[in-house]
Amino acid sequence: MNKKLYVGNLPYTFDDQSLQSEFAQFGQVESARVITDRETGRSKGFGFVEMSTEDEANQAISKLNGQPLGGRNITVSIAKPQAPREGGRGGFGGRGGGGRGRGGY
Repeated sequence: MNKKLYVGNLPYTFDDQSLQSEFAQFGQVESARVITDRETGRSKGFGFVEMSTEDEANQAISKLNGQPLGGRNITVSIAKPQAPREGGRGGFGGRGGGGRGRGGY
C-alpha cells in the first residue's frame, strides 16, 4: 500500500525534483509534488510525497519531521484525505439569468 505524506513549511525555492531528491534517501518515491499558486506559479510552501511502502513513509517522517531544510523546519506527516469542496464548481454561477426584470416587457 502506498503512503502519501504531507510536507509543510517547505522553502519557497523547492520544486518537485528537489522534494523527490530529499525523500529518495528513505526509499522509493512514487511521486513528489510541490503545490503552486495557479496564477503566479510560485510555491505555496507545502507539498505531497508518496512513498512505495509504509515503512519507508514512517522512516521519512521520523527522520525529517521538524528538521531544518533550506533554513526552515519542515513538517512531515501522513496526508489526510482531501475534504470535498462545498459549492465552488458546477451548479449555478456565472452571470445573468433569465430575462425577468430587464427592459420594459
